Amino acid sequence: MIDFNLYLITDRKQLHAANLFQVVEKALKGGVKAVQLREKDLSSQELYAAACEMRALTSRYGARLFINDRVDIALSADADGVHLGGESIPVAAARKLLASGKLVGVSCHDRERALKAEQDGADFITFGPIYHTPSKARYGEPVGRLKLADVTRVLRIPVFALGGVNLSNARELLASGAHGVALISALLTAEEPGVEAAKLLSLLATPP
Repeated sequence: MIDFNLYLITDRKQLHAANLFQVVEKALKGGVKAVQLREKDLSSQELYAAACEMRALTSRYGARLFINDRVDIALSADADGVHLGGESIPVAAARKLLASGKLVGVSCHDRERALKAEQDGADFITFGPIYHTPSKARYGEPVGRLKLADVTRVLRIPVFALGGVNLSNARELLASGAHGVALISALLTAEEPGVEAAKLLSLLATPP
């Protein structure tokens, strides 16, 4: 069951001198209930250590933890699930490895990938980039709200809008059918991540 509508994705490279776990904890204090640990450049040993620390942190706040791509790390750290990308193992393969009740999210950038993710058994998807954002520039031009609305119409699983999401546009993404929003810099680089998270959650709790 997807019981969250704000999905925080980590990227410690955006923090400069700040500590990732301290920033994430502030966001958790603000009400964030789902975190994806996405630190692709770490070694397996480093990622495992980070996952264990993030598991302890998210558990204190009753939040879910997802590990990007690495099913083995998710299992060893007792995360709540994994988030798969375009070059990850298939959803069905991840399901065979994960324990019952664990969740699988999938990153999607077009309608076809979104439909396949649902058909393959994903629990939810992120879809984007909706707006321009430097961290997603390699995926091409933003898909925009019209494509988001199209995907949310044809899918039965929750869709999280991703890419350039912030306080000024979160509600219009709900109006386009998104279950919630996924973001990185809007929280991680905020002056007060907890305050920003609380504001976003308040917006998301109000029907568009």
